[in-house]
Amino acid sequence: MADTVVVAEATAAVAARVALVAGATGLVGREVLAVLLADKHTSAVHTLGRRNLPHAHPKLTQHIVDFAALPELPQIDDVFICLGTTIKVAGSQAAFRRVDFDAVMAVAQAGIARGATKLGVVSAMGADAQSRVFYNRVKGEMEAALSELGYTSISVARPSLLVGNRGPLDQPVRPGEHIGLVVSRLFKPLIPVDYLPVQAADVAAGLVQAVKTGKPGVQRILSGALQGSAARAAAA
Repeated sequence: MADTVVVAEATAAVAARVALVAGATGLVGREVLAVLLADKHTSAVHTLGRRNLPHAHPKLTQHIVDFAALPELPQIDDVFICLGTTIKVAGSQAAFRRVDFDAVMAVAQAGIARGATKLGVVSAMGADAQSRVFYNRVKGEMEAALSELGYTSISVARPSLLVGNRGPLDQPVRPGEHIGLVVSRLFKPLIPVDYLPVQAADVAAGLVQAVKTGKPGVQRILSGALQGSAARAAAA
């Protein structure tokens, strides 16, 4: 009888995890949110964003925020950060950094302050704190800074070109991305798997699974490992 009670309590603890998602209106963020809302081991999901999501769910609580001055949050177990922009959309390198570094760090710090131990973040292929390319350098600096916050487990997705059903609020496919998609289709057998376009749903499923597994330290997941994650999750 005692063993049964212990198992029941352990199962309840696993099924009571609370997740925080920043950037749930974006291409990958929407998919992460969908996975978490359908996940029986996630009891509640809190989203941080500048605008409301167009749907409701019994597990979902939305927080409209200024990322430069986040409010006090509820207790959190798992943090997912899917924030990102481009220099063109942001308008300047400084504005880009405010989103892809400052806002990411603010959410990660807020999460750990509220008890979170696991973090999943969407970065970019080529992220490197020493890169001469500004975009890649900021992504690399972000990854390095996150590793110093004290999370027991950090999962970093580094997708290549993202493919998915873009909504009206998503950033449009840029000309360079369009060319990359066309080239990848024509020469797919010759292109290393880490450089092939990846479905946003696969990035989301792979990231959520990595956070749930929670390997200690920092693990970086490239596009090759993310490919097919949604199908594998559905079959599990």
